[in-house]
Amino acid sequence: MTNSNPNNTPFSFVPYQEQRGEEYMNEPQLAHFNKILNNWKSELREEVDRTVHHMQDDAANFPDPNDRATQESEFSLELRTRDRERKLIKKIDESIDNIDLGDYGYCESCGVDIGIRRLEARPTATLCIDCKTLDEIREKQMS
Repeated sequence: MTNSNPNNTPFSFVPYQEQRGEEYMNEPQLAHFNKILNNWKSELREEVDRTVHHMQDDAANFPDPNDRATQESEFSLELRTRDRERKLIKKIDESIDNIDLGDYGYCESCGVDIGIRRLEARPTATLCIDCKTLDEIREKQMS
């Protein structure tokens, strides 16, 4: 299953339906996000495997330098994409660890709830929207 979402977030899940009076990050919510994160990780790993097979199967020693350059450029782009996905898998693993530790879903800066919908949009989020906004403003000012 190829992901066409520009943010590269998982899209094949049913949004969590909160119950009135439900405690934040209870067992069903944690199970929901654990499933999202593990499915996303599996999809990324499948994509890595496909890339390896593609590069092995399509690697050719073209006599024409332009053809070789084109192939090298395509392989380089694929490898950069896989490197970004490797880093994303690391963030997914950290999020899964946070679920196990009971820290998932809370802002690492101020400690408030990140929110179900924000986590569904970005399951590896570690900052609430306010702290993330401030972080981006600081980053913009520094550059």
